[in-house]
Amino acid sequence: MLASLPILGLAIGFIVVYVVPFEVSGNYGDYLAVASLAGLDAIFGGIRAGIEGKFHDDIFISGFVVNTLLAAGLAYLGDQIGVNLFLAAVVALGGRIFLNLSLIRRYWLTQAALSKRKET
Repeated sequence: MLASLPILGLAIGFIVVYVVPFEVSGNYGDYLAVASLAGLDAIFGGIRAGIEGKFHDDIFISGFVVNTLLAAGLAYLGDQIGVNLFLAAVVALGGRIFLNLSLIRRYWLTQAALSKRKET
């Protein structure tokens, strides 16, 4: 049940974004973008951990919160010192998201191939 927490969080996030009308100032665009990437990284990492049988809800929740705050904090610090530090977070988190998605995809494709072999 707890291993489905990342999928549930992803679904709730999409529903909230489409149902609750709100606007974010352009001043916070970088912070929101990098925080969203950090959240997606945690969600896809949680899905991957669930597939591998290594999911722990406390690790997932703490990772989600800490990574999101750290990424937004880096973007803020970068703004304060005049360096685009959010780009470093975007590159790192983007790479991790793509890695996790590729591993999830590989797992699903392997499971589909195994089920086809069992049928024949």
